[in-house]
Amino acid sequence: MKNDVIIIGAGVGGLTLALALHRAGIPCRVYELSPEIKGLGLGINLLPHATKELAGLGLQDALAGTAVTTREAAFYNRFGQLVYSEPLGRHAGYDWPQFSIHRGDLQAVLLEACSRRIGADRIFPGWRCARVEQDSKGVTAHFTGTSTGEALPPQHGAIAIGCDGIHSVVRKQLYPDEGDPIYSGVNMWRGATWWTPFLTGESFVRAGWLESGKMIIYPIRSRRDAQGRQLVSWVGEFFTPKYKRRDWNRAGELEDFIHVFEDWTFDWLDVPALIRNAETILEYPMVDQEPLPRWSFGRLTLLGDAAHPMVPRGSNGAGQAILDAVALAECLAQREDTVEALKQYEARRLEATANIVRMNRKNPPDAILREVYLRTGDKPFKDIDEVISREELAALTKGYAKVAGYDQDTLRTTRSA
Repeated sequence: MKNDVIIIGAGVGGLTLALALHRAGIPCRVYELSPEIKGLGLGINLLPHATKELAGLGLQDALAGTAVTTREAAFYNRFGQLVYSEPLGRHAGYDWPQFSIHRGDLQAVLLEACSRRIGADRIFPGWRCARVEQDSKGVTAHFTGTSTGEALPPQHGAIAIGCDGIHSVVRKQLYPDEGDPIYSGVNMWRGATWWTPFLTGESFVRAGWLESGKMIIYPIRSRRDAQGRQLVSWVGEFFTPKYKRRDWNRAGELEDFIHVFEDWTFDWLDVPALIRNAETILEYPMVDQEPLPRWSFGRLTLLGDAAHPMVPRGSNGAGQAILDAVALAECLAQREDTVEALKQYEARRLEATANIVRMNRKNPPDAILREVYLRTGDKPFKDIDEVISREELAALTKGYAKVAGYDQDTLRTTRSA
């Protein structure tokens, strides 16, 4: 047990890391703050670079059984006019699909695989990390019970990995003076609604722009209900720089944002009705942190949102955590010196993820919508080709794919760990 990797956090990154370590023959234990490990949040997208790695872990069939295999990205203005569309995943010639999936479904697939492979007795829900100490022989992680607040037995291991998200205790220990996550000035309201299929039934839609309101809308479960409806995830965003309520996972209030989208009734979707029929609405501030100069300190390092929280504008946060996990397991498998392995992992992943953090602030794929908003003055257009060329539109999405590491050339020339 003293040679185990201690994983702090059982989110997407932590559970993927456990599976990647198991594949490499490296023992681990997973400690999770929540008393019950279940997926929070709503929809997320797994881009081909992430599904490639999850396929390598034997999870593609399980994911395909619950997720929507995304067919296209479609960009619209707030008047419902098509700006640009392009195929995605296998429909674009990739060897791997793009999946749109409920975060809870993804977490369930990962947790089931972890329980079966590493053993449910190595997964500890309800353990809140207080701090991690280290010496030349290993690490000692200190925990309290989430429900009781009482101290739990110290846990010893070879190294510890902070996979504990944007409010990471481990990151706070390493950077105590960093401060809170940085608010972008954009607030998000999110929900999921059972709805009649729209467009292809497998479309990922971005519409509008932040000054006058932006929506992201896509189905997230392959299973349909008795009325033939899909579970559709949606996100409403707009600039709210003076907004004071920046809680991370609070219940959203319809009256705080519905007025922005009230007239978004298109021939292909009634957006205000979609919003009003959601069972639950959650509210999130769009935040990130400045890229860190280093993650690894001796036998302790960071992974996923704990290492590189990014504003969610490129469908890429969970994907980068998955790439981190596979890279870290590979580095540990290649080197006997675990401290050197953590340095190697940092060298592989720190600058790559820092570039994505910066790109998500400036030119993510939805920068297409910003350009159309600026060039049209937020008015309907007669012909999109008179506003912006298809070459410019394609360059924006292809440029982001290159930086994020999921362009086809990169994926075809890099092997899975």
